[in-house]
Amino acid sequence: MRVRGTIAIAVLTMSLATAAAASAAVKTREVEYTQGGTTLRGLIAWDDAVKEKRPGVLVVHEWWGHNEHVRNQARRLAEAGYVGFALDLYGKGKVTGHPKEAEAFMQEAMKDPAALAARFTAAIDQLKQDSHVDPEKIAALGYCFGGAVALEMVRSGADLDAVVTFHGLLATKSPAKPGQVKARILVFTGDEDPMVPAAQVAAFETEMKNANITYRVVHFPNARHAFTNPDAAKAGMDALHYDRSADRESWTKTLAFLKDVFAQ
Repeated sequence: MRVRGTIAIAVLTMSLATAAAASAAVKTREVEYTQGGTTLRGLIAWDDAVKEKRPGVLVVHEWWGHNEHVRNQARRLAEAGYVGFALDLYGKGKVTGHPKEAEAFMQEAMKDPAALAARFTAAIDQLKQDSHVDPEKIAALGYCFGGAVALEMVRSGADLDAVVTFHGLLATKSPAKPGQVKARILVFTGDEDPMVPAAQVAAFETEMKNANITYRVVHFPNARHAFTNPDAAKAGMDALHYDRSADRESWTKTLAFLKDVFAQ
């Protein structure tokens, strides 16, 4: 029994050491960059154990701003073999947990679509300059407001290989035109999301079909808005609700999607 116990302890120790080493391989660095006189603050994450260049993936924040949710998604991308870049669309890493303030931040950013697009493009440039990134392989993940921004960028012809949106707003005033969108698109939406109603989803699908875009919409029947954010309920809004099952499934499908896109 003593020998078996010793072996078990040794195996457990080795397993813990291996897990610690794997975790330690993911590195992060804060990035400060500017666009149009505005200082922007992001976070880049990568697996330091990987030596070759790999695809880079932007992570575009919800209306809350550059918070821990998007920073964590960048780390998860690094664990999956990508370079994740949680960007900043508001400036100076501005972030809040209050819905009214978040709405004000979002409205302020959306008042100048050209400036918003320029900040997104500046983030692409930062990601491409990272020594770990293959600049020919770039994608974007967008959450809520960030999903809307990512879609608007590809509608206007942004050079992205793929865009994934999670509970992202799908409406637009500038529908995509045939031949204009270069990216493949994957959309995750909750059927109980009052911010992205069924009519909005249907209009988006019609838009995609009319423009001959390669896309897929994945529905989660019981999910509400912000279903990927574990802190969703803290806002005190009934429309926002974390859904563990939808979060896990959407992430698994995202990694499979990115793997397929970058294998081409």
